[in-house]
Amino acid sequence: MSSVPGPSDAMSIQEALGRAHAHWNAGQADQAEQFCQRVLAAWPGQADALHLLGLMAHAYGNLDLAIAHLHEACRAPRAPAVYSSNLAEMYRQKGLLAEGEEAARRAVAMDPALVSGWNNLGIVLQEAGKFAESLDCLERVIALQPDWADAHNNLANTSRRLGRMDRAEQHYRQALALNPAYAEAHSNLAFLLSTQGHYDEAAAVAQRAIELSPRLVDAYLNLAEVESSRHRHDAALRALDMLAAFAPQHPAALVARAKALRQVERLDEALAFARQAVTLAPTSAEAHNTLATVLQSLGQTDEALAQFEQAALLPGAVAEEALVGRATLLMEAGRRDQALAAFDRALGVFPGSVQALAGRADARTFRVGDPDIAALEACRAEGERRSLTDRISAHFALGKAYLDIQDPERAFHHLDTGNRQKRSTFSHDAAATGQWMERVAKAFTPELYARLQGMGEPSALPVFIVGMPRSGTTLIEQIVSSHPQVTGAGELSALRLVVEGSGFFPDRVKALAGEGDGQFFRQLGEAYLSRVTPLAQGRGRLVDKMPGNFLHAGLIPLILPGARIIHARRDPVDTCLSCYTKLFSGEQPFAYNQTELGRFYRHYERLMTHWREVLPSDRFIEVDYEAVVEDLEGEARRLVDFLGLPWDDACLNFHDNRRVVRTASVNQVRQPIYTTSKGRWRTYAGYLGPLLDALGIEAPGIEAS
Repeated sequence: MSSVPGPSDAMSIQEALGRAHAHWNAGQADQAEQFCQRVLAAWPGQADALHLLGLMAHAYGNLDLAIAHLHEACRAPRAPAVYSSNLAEMYRQKGLLAEGEEAARRAVAMDPALVSGWNNLGIVLQEAGKFAESLDCLERVIALQPDWADAHNNLANTSRRLGRMDRAEQHYRQALALNPAYAEAHSNLAFLLSTQGHYDEAAAVAQRAIELSPRLVDAYLNLAEVESSRHRHDAALRALDMLAAFAPQHPAALVARAKALRQVERLDEALAFARQAVTLAPTSAEAHNTLATVLQSLGQTDEALAQFEQAALLPGAVAEEALVGRATLLMEAGRRDQALAAFDRALGVFPGSVQALAGRADARTFRVGDPDIAALEACRAEGERRSLTDRISAHFALGKAYLDIQDPERAFHHLDTGNRQKRSTFSHDAAATGQWMERVAKAFTPELYARLQGMGEPSALPVFIVGMPRSGTTLIEQIVSSHPQVTGAGELSALRLVVEGSGFFPDRVKALAGEGDGQFFRQLGEAYLSRVTPLAQGRGRLVDKMPGNFLHAGLIPLILPGARIIHARRDPVDTCLSCYTKLFSGEQPFAYNQTELGRFYRHYERLMTHWREVLPSDRFIEVDYEAVVEDLEGEARRLVDFLGLPWDDACLNFHDNRRVVRTASVNQVRQPIYTTSKGRWRTYAGYLGPLLDALGIEAPGIEAS
C-alpha cells in the first residue's frame, strides 16, 4: 500500500484520507486540506483527495475551484459514480447546464441505482427546460426512495414548470410532511402559492423559510416576488436589501432587484443591476430576459429584442416568457407581421402557451372555428393545473374572441369569470378611494392657486394626458406625438412616485403652501423633470400619458406652471365596458368589478368637474373621443394649437407613427380613425346591469339571451 511522505512516520493513503475526512467533519478545514495535499503529493490525481478538496472548496463558496477538483477526480479510472453526480450539481450551480447534464448522465450510466445521480440529472434537465425528461428522472427517484423529502420538492418544481400546479402543491406539502423544517420546500411552496394568487399565505410561508434558513437566497427572492405581485414594491425592495446584506453579488438577487426597480420606474438603476447580472452570469437566460424588459421600458427596442432572443436561446425555464416578450415588443413597435410570426414561433416551441395565445388575441380578429379559441378553451379546462395568471389571461382572451364572433353570452361568461378571478388577487377599498378623491378636491381651492401662481418650475416641456383608462388617451397621444416637436413617452409613473415620495398629498397641501413661498412645490417640479427630461429626445414637448394622473391634476399647475393638461373624455359606459373587457398590465384595481367600476367613474367625474372649475384655462383643455372620431383634423389642430406649436400634417397620419406604444390600446392606434366603438355598449347592455346601476344610467330595454 502506498504511503504518504511527511515529517513523521509514513502512513497509508487510506489513513491520510481518513484523517482528512475526520478533520473536515470536525470543522478543521486547514488540517483536512493538509492531509489531502499530502495524499496528492504521494499520488497525483488521487480521486478521493481531489473529491474532498472539491467539496471543501464548494462549502467555502469557491465554485470554480470546486469544479476543477471534481473534474480532475472524475478522470480517475475507478472514480465512483457519485463523484460525477456531485460534479453535475456544481456545474448546475455555475449555470453550465450542458456540462452538468453530461456529468449526471455519466453517473447514472455507471450506477443505475444511484438515487443522487437521478436526482441531480432531474434538476439539471429541469433548469435546462427539458421538463418531460426531468419528470421521468425525478419520478424514478421517488420510486427508489419514496420518503426522501428532497425528491418530492424537486418533483414538485418540475411539475410546476409543466403547468401541473395541483401536483406540484401535493409534492411540496408531502416534502414538508416528511420534513417540517425543510426551508427550501417552504420557499418553493411560497412561490407556487403566489402564482395561484394566495399572496397572504405565500408571504407567510416565505417568511417561515427565512426563519428556518436565514441565508436561503431563494426564500428572499420568493418573498420579493410575492410582494411585487401584490404591488408592494417597497416591501419587495426591503426583502432584497436583507438578501444583499449577505449575498450582494448573487446574480439572481441582482435580477430580482432590477425587476423591482423597473416596477417603480427607477430605470437607470434597474439597467445597471440587470447589466451587472448578465456580466456575472452570461449564460443565465433569466438575466438576459430581465435586461430585455428593462431596455424595453427605456425604449431601447433593438437591444431589447436582441436580449429577448438571447434569453430564448439559452437553456433555462424562461424561454417561453422571452419569446412572448419579444413578440409583444414587436407589436408595440408597430411591426405587426413580425410580431405575429414571433407569436407563431413561441407557440411552435410551447404549443400550450396561454401567454402567447392571449398576447396575439388583441392583434387579430377571431372567426368562427378559429383554432386559437379551441386551444384557449383547452387551457382553461385544465383548471388549477394551470397558474392563476394563465387562467385569468385565458378568460380575457376568450372574452375578446367570443365578442369578435358575436357570441356575447359566452363572452361575458368568460369576462365575468376572468374579472372575478383577477379581483380576488388584491384588496381594494372602493369606498375609501372615493373618500380620498373628495379630500383631494377640497385641498385645492381657488385661493391656493392665487397664492402660489407661478411659483413652481416653469418648464413648458411636460404635456399630461389624463382621464379614465380606455377613454382615448392613447389616440390623443398618438396624434400629438406625430408632431416632429413632440415625444410621446407613454404611461409614466413619475408624477405619482414624486408625489408619494413627498408624503404630503393631499392633506398637507394647504399647510405647505404657506412655507417658503412655494419652494417645496418648485422642488417637486424639478424632481419630476429630472425623471422625464432624458426621455424627451431633445424635443420641445414630452407627453406623459398616464391616465391616472387625473388624481394629481390639481397639483400640476403648482409644481409645473408651464405644463399643459389634456383631459380625454369618452361616453361613460363605452369607457367602462372597454375597461371591463381588458386585462391591464398595470394597476387598475377599480376595473374588475362592474359596480366598483361604475362608482369609481362617478368619483372620477366629480373630481374632473372640480378641476374644470379651478385649473387655469390656458393650461387645461378637454377633448372628447367622439369629437376626434367625427372631426379628426379640427380636433388635431385644436390640440396642436393648445401645445403652442405650428401645425404639421403628420398629426393626421398618426397611424403611420412608428414609435413604440406600450398600452392596452397598442393595436387600435396603428389603424386610421374608425367609428365602430361609438355607442358600442348598447349591444351588450343586457350584460352590464351592475355597471349601469352604479352609473345611474337606464338600460335601453335590451335583455341578455
